[in-house]
Amino acid sequence: MDESSTAVGIDVFNEEQILQITWEDGETSRYPLYGLRKNCPCVMCRGGHENMQNFQPQAFFLQNPPRMNIKSLQAVGNHALQITWVDGHNSGMYRWETLRWLDPENHK
Repeated sequence: MDESSTAVGIDVFNEEQILQITWEDGETSRYPLYGLRKNCPCVMCRGGHENMQNFQPQAFFLQNPPRMNIKSLQAVGNHALQITWVDGHNSGMYRWETLRWLDPENHK
């Protein structure tokens, strides 16, 4: 894993609706929670195995999205982040490389 996809800090700001990741290369990514939830990488949310790499970065830019809150976070080995949402959904494992690619700054 290279330093561009190695997280050194993760903060959840449910009130502000942001998940913030600081990467080893010094960059910081700020993800609106609704966009993260819409881009859940689990097979159910993606709509089948054939769609596993089809993400919707435009979901990060929705104006006045529904509120989403994170209940907890857990690293899955060295390769992914598992998010447990307040609604109980937790089957998506967000690969670090995918999170770095999904950074909203990359899709403006």
